[in-house]
Amino acid sequence: MKLSRYTLKNIAADVVALPNTETFHLPERVLQFGTGRLLRGLPDYFIDKANREGIFNGRIVVVKTTSKGDLAAFEKQDSLYTICERGIDNGEKIENNIVSSSISRVLNANSEWEHVLKCAHNQHLSVIISNTTEIGIRQINDYVHQYPPISFPGKLLSFLYERYNAFGGSRESGLVIIPTELIPDNGKKLEAIVLELAYLNGLEDEFMEWLEESNYFCNSLVDRIVTGMPEESTRKLIEDELEYTDDLLTVTEIYRLWAIEGDDHVRKILSFCNADEGVVIENNIELHRELKLRLLNGTHTFFCGAAFLAGYETVRDSVESDIMSSLIIDLMNHEISPSIPYKIDGRVKNLFISKILDRFRNPHISHYWRNITFNYTSKMKTRCIPLLLNYYKIYNSVPTLFAFGFSAYLFFMKATKRKENEFFGEYNNEDYLIDDEMASYYYDLWQTNSPGIVVRQVFENINLWDADLILLPEFENVVTDYLNLICENGIAYTMENILSKEIIKK
Repeated sequence: MKLSRYTLKNIAADVVALPNTETFHLPERVLQFGTGRLLRGLPDYFIDKANREGIFNGRIVVVKTTSKGDLAAFEKQDSLYTICERGIDNGEKIENNIVSSSISRVLNANSEWEHVLKCAHNQHLSVIISNTTEIGIRQINDYVHQYPPISFPGKLLSFLYERYNAFGGSRESGLVIIPTELIPDNGKKLEAIVLELAYLNGLEDEFMEWLEESNYFCNSLVDRIVTGMPEESTRKLIEDELEYTDDLLTVTEIYRLWAIEGDDHVRKILSFCNADEGVVIENNIELHRELKLRLLNGTHTFFCGAAFLAGYETVRDSVESDIMSSLIIDLMNHEISPSIPYKIDGRVKNLFISKILDRFRNPHISHYWRNITFNYTSKMKTRCIPLLLNYYKIYNSVPTLFAFGFSAYLFFMKATKRKENEFFGEYNNEDYLIDDEMASYYYDLWQTNSPGIVVRQVFENINLWDADLILLPEFENVVTDYLNLICENGIAYTMENILSKEIIKK
């Protein structure tokens, strides 16, 4: 039996929390750019929970913005999907199954743009959410009247311009716009790009005024491990328990946080915040962002390439290994923690690290290192380089594990094969896809250069990092030494070498 609106009556309510039939009649109050599992497992989760409690009372129209994949699963299942929460909370094992009815429908931006624009005429609409990955919030010379515009900011501007015209520029028609892309000040950066695009497109001054004064672009931070569809064996066990199949099955951990920067007006619009303490609306969310971005995401990014190439499939596999767990703990405690450019109480840091390790050890979550390598370069730039620069500002010496993580990144980016526009690395006689916007750059760089030359040219590429890494004393030499060691003896050997020499700062 396939999950759908019409099979709900045949599903046992004691196994999974089912939606109320009234939910299907709620108005569409949210427009969401992105169909990914993170959105389904966190923002959409909060909205679904609030609807169940009669608080927010609104559903989500989702806009698919990429050409990858199709919408068949959403169409066949009436946009219903199961959230499977798995984890440990205060020593108690938690397993919750929830059929989410937060999404009303999914539209394809490329083929159904006119339907997307019609949503701008909906008087109930009050919120826009997005997650288009870190590279989605960037400016290109986009044309607002293209059908649709190429970029996400261009699509957003086109939608807002449609809404402005639909409601005659009334102040009440403005929206709360919350990007969840993992870049600092994501809301303000998105707002700046949209305003610049509006200016470049020659849109009228009255619209510009409405755009700035009637809409609220909120910085936000999301933190939840959402692995989505589990491996086949686990999926079968879950679906056997549920007694139905679900092509959108979404597995998440118990921990959840959506921190949103906003005032009382924003809090009033985002009333779903009252349904779960995981939604935090504050005037300043910098503390939440720094802890999550540096200690959780920074650790992931520094070690994703190394862990993957060392044969660790998941994060959980790593923390169950003596070698890898030692490296992870030392990285967080001795290099990332003191490098966070924000004044944070030591007890708060230690508690956060403890929670992260518990999350890493969650036996129910298969968080694959391979997936964390997607958009590797962008993540390294935004999550890790600021830590590296601040470490040097404080200590003016080489952070050992930062250097190792960077060398592993360079080795991971060594493409040996090219198939049309896809690039593949090779390790242990197996090919792996390098899913990164800089894959072509590294493919060309590695073709004729030694590891030392690769390091030098990458460090000199200021446009790549917005920093001149050559200026960091001895960092180039240490990274080159580690990269040579990896090339000659492998990642696992290099890890053991680091630990055996006890060169990690204590």
